[in-house]
Amino acid sequence: MADFLSAYSIQSWLESAPQGYLENTEHGHARGEREPAFLLENDVLREENVKATVQLVVGERCALSASSGLINAAPDEASRRFLATQTLDEARHVEVFTHRLYDLGVQKSALEDVIRTYANPNLVKFAEVLLEKVDKKDFVAGVVGQNIVLEGMAFSVFEMMYAMNEPMNAKFAHTLAGTIADERRHVGFGENRIGSLIKDHPEKKPAIERMQKEMSYFMLATFADAFRGNRTVEELKKLGVERPHSSYQGADLGVLSPEEMEHVLADTVLHEFKTRLGRIGIEYQTPATPS
Repeated sequence: MADFLSAYSIQSWLESAPQGYLENTEHGHARGEREPAFLLENDVLREENVKATVQLVVGERCALSASSGLINAAPDEASRRFLATQTLDEARHVEVFTHRLYDLGVQKSALEDVIRTYANPNLVKFAEVLLEKVDKKDFVAGVVGQNIVLEGMAFSVFEMMYAMNEPMNAKFAHTLAGTIADERRHVGFGENRIGSLIKDHPEKKPAIERMQKEMSYFMLATFADAFRGNRTVEELKKLGVERPHSSYQGADLGVLSPEEMEHVLADTVLHEFKTRLGRIGIEYQTPATPS
């Protein structure tokens, strides 16, 4: 418990995040960085980036509600304090991705309409499954759903997006780098804290496994919608903009089709789920394949 207290203390958070990798940033990136002109000047690329960023906002709003809602359900002070820092992390994520929507031309007065228009219904259902556990003050299931399933998904999504954007959009890549660092800490908390609680409450396993299976299905359906309808690859080809040969999980993103990128991401996330759930004593449940 001493190591847990030290690794997930507020002091540790201050030194690693606000005084560490986030120092001298604004909205998650270096001061003065801008979205690339080729993106802002092309209606198709701009819309695709708005759509993708809306999903990030929806996911981070869910994470904010979940982490804040779990604070008073936590069984010990150390977990409460960590979740307080995570709540601020999630609030920052909501803010930086919302600010990106403004940078992409979304008017502040139209923000909620844009989010309602583009929010993927499957992602909304994914969030509802988690927030139902949080509303019931089910700390163990809530942290598994939040810090292992949701954060595990976000971690892999952000890493792929970082690989795709780092050569072409330094501003967005830097924003993603900070969120990746946050998610790594959140996932670590989920594994380190929940394993012992699962041992104390084995009766919770069946419900948690059903939750994981349901959330995983809605995640895969979200990925399918996002990649199969994406026009970015085609539009870049029309503009004569060469896709960077970025590597993600050993794959060259510069040559993959959207469908192939979907499969790489889905396989990566599900493998991570299986590994991380196994570490805390939960048996991974294979979700149905979305049609």
